[in-house]
Amino acid sequence: MVVAFHDARLDRVTDRSGAIAELTIAEVEQAAVDRPGLRVPRLEALLTRWPQARVNIDPKSDAVVEPLCALLDALGAWDRVCLGSFSDARLRRVRTLSDGRACTSMGPQAVAVARLAAVGGSVPRQGADCLQVPLRHGPVPLVTPRLVRSAHRAGLPVHVWTVDDEPTMERLLDLGVDGLMTDRPACSPRSSRGAGCRSASCCAGSASRARSRGRARRGRASRAPRATPAAGMTGRRRRRPSPHVTPSPRPAGRAA
Repeated sequence: MVVAFHDARLDRVTDRSGAIAELTIAEVEQAAVDRPGLRVPRLEALLTRWPQARVNIDPKSDAVVEPLCALLDALGAWDRVCLGSFSDARLRRVRTLSDGRACTSMGPQAVAVARLAAVGGSVPRQGADCLQVPLRHGPVPLVTPRLVRSAHRAGLPVHVWTVDDEPTMERLLDLGVDGLMTDRPACSPRSSRGAGCRSASCCAGSASRARSRGRARRGRASRAPRATPAAGMTGRRRRRPSPHVTPSPRPAGRAA
């Protein structure tokens, strides 16, 4: 059973303790998050409750990959999710299990290759459909004009996390990035710039390309294990007419 939660353990933001992967789903669902009435949701419930939402999902452990792919397969949700991870091997496993239908971003090793390759003006896709990066890695800036141009030249939308102030949002959008992840969506730039909701359309396009790759193949439907690994999740909708801003995956226990 896959749940949408940031941490591997319940301790930090709920009234219970324990590693999610070692608990039953009943024990996980008894945990109250730090706001009244909130519980740890099942990923299936979120995807079925908001069938039009486009979401980023971060498989937080190796153990979650197979049940996560099985769930997306059962729900037919490949065309509205993008999967990213801090593990390149985990992303490769997702691509294999999805038979090429998964829309994925780059892992850390692939991002490092992309940054170096951008110096020459060309970014290899490395199996990815988009590039999702922080502003910097330590003292090293990652989101540069050259990287954005090179990624776009390769057909890769660029999403940046985690951006919580409007001036930085404006600067990044002027730079040409396609989407932002934030803990403060209320401060997002408005549609006065007339740019439209770029990231929602590019996310849809990336998913469409991934779906086309796997269209000629039969999907593998596997039964999900009874374990309860964690999957980080962020909401992504298409209704906002401004450059796309989606809540950051960092806060635990919420789907948007």
